[in-house]
Formats: sequence, structure tokens, C-alpha cells
Amino acid sequence: MTAKFETNPTQPKHQKAVLRTEVPGPQSRALREQEDRHLAPGLQGFALMSGMVVEDARGSAVTDIDGNTYLDIIGGIGVNGLGHSHPRFVNAVKAQVEKASVGSFTSRARVELFETISKNRPSEKVHRTQLYSSGAEAVESALRLAKCATGKTGLVSFWGGFHGKTMGALSLMGSDFKDQFGPFVPDSHTARYPHPYHCPEGMNADTFAEACLDDLRKHLKGTANTAAIIVEPMQGTAGNVIPSDSFLPGVASIAKEVGALLIVDEMITGFGRTGKYWGLQHSGVTPDIVTLGKQFGGGFPISALISTDEITSAKPWSNPSGSSSSYGGNPLAAAAANESLKIIAEENLVENSRVVGAYFLEQLKPFADRYPFIGEARGRGLFLALEMVKDKRSKQPLTKPVTNRIFGECLKRGLLTMAYASSFRIQPAMTIDKGTVDEVIQILREVFDFVEKDGFWKV
Repeated sequence: MTAKFETNPTQPKHQKAVLRTEVPGPQSRALREQEDRHLAPGLQGFALMSGMVVEDARGSAVTDIDGNTYLDIIGGIGVNGLGHSHPRFVNAVKAQVEKASVGSFTSRARVELFETISKNRPSEKVHRTQLYSSGAEAVESALRLAKCATGKTGLVSFWGGFHGKTMGALSLMGSDFKDQFGPFVPDSHTARYPHPYHCPEGMNADTFAEACLDDLRKHLKGTANTAAIIVEPMQGTAGNVIPSDSFLPGVASIAKEVGALLIVDEMITGFGRTGKYWGLQHSGVTPDIVTLGKQFGGGFPISALISTDEITSAKPWSNPSGSSSSYGGNPLAAAAANESLKIIAEENLVENSRVVGAYFLEQLKPFADRYPFIGEARGRGLFLALEMVKDKRSKQPLTKPVTNRIFGECLKRGLLTMAYASSFRIQPAMTIDKGTVDEVIQILREVFDFVEKDGFWKV
């Protein structure tokens, strides 16, 4: 980590959990009861399970209305790259909303955002940007663009992949989450993604990647109708999965062989999360289309598609209003994203992600030897995960009731986590420091010591 970041005063350092009431506290319970009279089911699980009501948040800490302060390693599931309430970000949004916030007209904020994006483009040719408000919206546009640019209709994604919950993206989702939402968009296909922790016997990460590529090649052999292959450089929703670095170049090669475009979904991996500015930089791939979101807006809902001059000229996608969005590129969103990217660059957050992420992983790795229910600790940058299992040999995951209880034990000690899933994802703010990481590790040790002693993980 650079000295410049170490001395940067804009975000708190060595934050700690402080609990003043039971969790959730009485005021949180009362307000949640009021909300639940009107809230439709389906909100994010960790928000419902926590029972807490947020009052204030700074850096990597969240304080509820009862005065309890929690350390946050959920990070908005990849959204909170800057840390909560970063003062520069707050001031930029305040300044813009006082001037203009709505509409698709060109604004100084949007012009500046495009210039800022161009300084760290995913490749030299990929620079034409269209702006949206959600990740799924940007992915849908990318799928439409691929069809317009190629004249083909087939789309390929990967098992474990997640690109959104709108119908086109949902059709390409690589999990059984989607099973009752069909019928799906025709000519949508999914292929195997090489999760190194689940390699078949006798294989390693590299040979498993090669086997998955062979399967993909066989599936597409003789196919002339594939418009695009969409892939995450590292899969987020599947458990922060990091494939062999040979996999993405292999996918790119196959896309070229069948005349398909390569869409790289950088929603979670982009802007430094993995210790490089782009997740694709770990394997040196040149994409045709890139989709962006999550920490792109620093907490403000904004997403984007970036591609080449040639591809984005395809019609009818390129016709006036052919690829637009009512909220896309409004002055307020543009100002938020521009300031977010400037903070990432000027406060060296990519480097902080790399260095503090490596330190975090170093503290997590001994858990796999220490606890019988931790099968693996993995990560790149601040894109981390623990694999929680009933048996290390079979790699059978912990059951949902068990992981829900682990989530609750973390919560009671002041730690907000995604431990409700057996693939326990960890993706805190990229502003987190080593002192705060130490506090997180201390709580995790306390929880896991309790879990081991109690023995409920065996159920």
C-alpha cells in the first residue's frame, strides 16, 4: 500500500464493532414491524435476516438506530467500493443535485465521466459508452447489441454465472434460481465454468479449465448462429470463484472461432475489486463488449456498456433512442460515477485492494487447517471467500439452517457478513485498512470457535 493512502484522512481507520443493545435492538424491531406491513416479500436475504435498521454509516462501519455499530464485509455485494459516506463522494453528489439531476441532455458531468472512463478503458478499441441504471439493464443492452452487430440470435453463458434478473439475463443465469420463471428467451445456452474447488478427481485448476473449454467447443462446433458468449472473469454470485487464468483466453478464442462476440461482465470484478483495475487483466483478454456496474457509481445506481466504434454502430441498436434509458447518463448519476472513479484513482484504491486483500487472505487461510468445516479460503484483492463444508473430502456444503445460524452468530458480535451461504463471500469496501481487517478476523475466530465447540455445523 502506498504511503499516500495510509495517510489519507477521508475514511476512518481501524474501525471496531460496538454493541449497546441486543441485536436487533428495540427501535430496529419496531421500525421493521412498521415496514413489514407494507413491504413485499423478496428483499435481499441478509437485510431481512439482520432485523436491523440503518441510521448512519462511515467507511467500513454501519450504525443502527439503536446505536449498535457493525463492521461491514458485505459491502453492498460489491457496490460499496469507496466505503460508506465517503466525504468527497457526498460533496460531489450534493453539488450536482443543486444544479441539475434529470434528463438525457449532455452535461458537463457526463462529458467528464466519459473522459475519466477513457483513462482506464478495458482495451484500446473499447471506448464507446452507453449508460444505464442497473446491471441487468446494461447486460440486456449488451445482448441486444450483440444480436444487432452479428445478425445472429444464439447466446451462451456459464453455470454459476449471474448477469441479472430481467428476462434476457435470467435466461442466461447459471443456477436453478430461474427454474420457475420460464419460458426463457429462445436460443439461450449455458456451459460449464471451471470452479477449482470442485475439480473432478485427477484434475487441477488448469486441466479442469481445459476440459470445460473442450466441452464448450464441442457444444458450439458447427454452430453458425451464436451472437455472443457472456462471461464473468471471476464468478461472484457462485461464491467468488476464481478460475484458471487460462480459461478466459480460451473462451475468447472459441468466441472468435464461431464468429461470436465476447461480452465480459465486470459488474463485480471491475474498478479494482480483484487487485487489478479490470478482472480481465489477470488473463490479458481483449473483449468486444464490457458491462459495468456495482462500485462504478460509488453507491449511486448507474451501470454501463462499453464497446468499439464498429460494434456500437450496428442498427437498430445505434438508432436515436435505440439503446437509451430514461435514467441513463443523467447529470446526477454521471457526477456520482465520475467522482467515484476519481477517488479510486487518486486514493490508490486498486493498490489498496491488492495489498489489504492479500493481507486479509493471509489471515483467512489458516482457518482451513484450524476448523473442520472450512474447506478453503481463496481470493484476489478484496474479492474473497471461505468454503464452508460438512466434510472436507466430499466437499458437501453446510446446510442452509447451519449457515443462517453462523450469519446470526456473526451479527450478534457486530459483523455484517454473507455467511448465510456455504460459499461465504467477503467483499468489503476497497478503503478498508489492515487494522479493521484484524477486528473482522477476531470476530470470525470467535464465531468459528463457538461453532466448532457447539458442533451444530454437523447437522
